[in-house]
Amino acid sequence: MIINQQQDGWEVIYHRGHALLAAKFAAHWRRKDRPARMIESIAAIFNHDDLEREWEGDHLGPNGTPLDFTLDDKLEVDKMYRLIEGAFYRSRHVALLTSMHMSFLFNPMRGQDKKVDEFLDAQVALQKRLCGELKLKKGEAERDYAFMQWCDRLSLILARRELPERERLLEISQGPDGQRYDILQRSDKTVTVQPWPFEDDNFAVELEASYLTQITFASNKELTEALKQAQIATLTWQFIK
Repeated sequence: MIINQQQDGWEVIYHRGHALLAAKFAAHWRRKDRPARMIESIAAIFNHDDLEREWEGDHLGPNGTPLDFTLDDKLEVDKMYRLIEGAFYRSRHVALLTSMHMSFLFNPMRGQDKKVDEFLDAQVALQKRLCGELKLKKGEAERDYAFMQWCDRLSLILARRELPERERLLEISQGPDGQRYDILQRSDKTVTVQPWPFEDDNFAVELEASYLTQITFASNKELTEALKQAQIATLTWQFIK
């Protein structure tokens, strides 16, 4: 879960909702520079958080508050293998991008856990094999993944409420063209990206968020019931070139 503290409780954004928002940005990318396998790229973006199920498992911190994903230090290697395996049901290209995303996320943890190291080594081998099968050059795969990562990062900036105030720029990441992109929120609350990477000069994106007024919970069951009954609001951002 993505947890944003509010004055009267918590704003909760599900990871699958964040992935859906990332896919919306991919769909708005300028046509002439879209990945050759655009549909597969969107599928990978849309489904990269497939195993995140906030109504299941342990999502409470030690003090009984909802646990933001950045504070969850449990590495479930079996779960990561299942995510890669599930991606193969869509296509090898989706599996490749999903594997590359797992490598990006967990490479900083290399050397801390034998199982994680084995998982990362397995992804290196898998990515090499899939690039060969798909006849992709290394640069092509890296560009496709940069596209996925860019959309994922932009979605997280919005979902985690990271837009700076006073029209300051915030780096998103490098795009598939190697160009640095920045996001800026204007004084009228419209949003722009510099340089502008989208096909349309003006569009809106939406994301659903749930709101909890209870601060702490005695159990995950209590949290789950509260989430299922929570008030839901639609967040909207207007992007203008």
